[in-house]
Amino acid sequence: MKPAESMPEGLRVRRPRPITIPLLYLDADILVVDKPPGVLSAPGRGDHPCVPALLRNRPELADNPALRIVHRLDRDASGVQLYARTLTAQRELVRQFAQREVEKVYLALVTGYVAANGEIDLGLVFDKSRNRVRATATGGKPALTRYQIVQRVAGHTLLECRPLTGRLHQIRAHLSAIGHPLAVDPDYGGGQAVLLSNYKATYKLNRRGVERPLIDRLTLHAARLRFRHPTTGAEIVVESPLPKDLRVTLTQLERLV
Repeated sequence: MKPAESMPEGLRVRRPRPITIPLLYLDADILVVDKPPGVLSAPGRGDHPCVPALLRNRPELADNPALRIVHRLDRDASGVQLYARTLTAQRELVRQFAQREVEKVYLALVTGYVAANGEIDLGLVFDKSRNRVRATATGGKPALTRYQIVQRVAGHTLLECRPLTGRLHQIRAHLSAIGHPLAVDPDYGGGQAVLLSNYKATYKLNRRGVERPLIDRLTLHAARLRFRHPTTGAEIVVESPLPKDLRVTLTQLERLV
């Protein structure tokens, strides 16, 4: 029998870090989590991790592990994600979303210099051939997004976006339509990643000659959700802090302004 080859000295196999899902709010009726990027809101095709599966064995949910979908975030977006824990709660929360009673606030890092606050009132049409949404001035499903400037950094602007309607990919399609797609969003005109070398003339590669992107996922974060508790009717406001990858990106680009 051929002896097993020994691992070269200094070489270690890195195991993937376990994905943690922070809980932002929990009671008998609802659960709000801080969804990390790269995680699906609900089970889908392929082997991508999803929030319900990752929370299946959490002791806090032992009394009722069932999570009922109310709304969805894109897989590569991050931030506030709401679930119902009972059928009654799900029906009421879905009603609130459908009746536009829920306030949704997103932070979006977009390309270019956005001159002023504004709103985008363009219909949206789903293009089956491309599996994405197209903004149109005539026809389509009505969609309205309001935005405010939060910060300007090198080559980009951080916007606070409030979608008054809840269409698929609404913010992504609307921002692309006004010439300011998300900084990272190749499906809607953004880039594959944000690279510091594109903005810093003195940037030097590491020893391996490789540049690590500042961020290479969708630059969209669900920052706040305001809704009525499905049982008590009390107003609930849940916020998610800006995640580390977006904070670092903003810090690095701000230094170059």
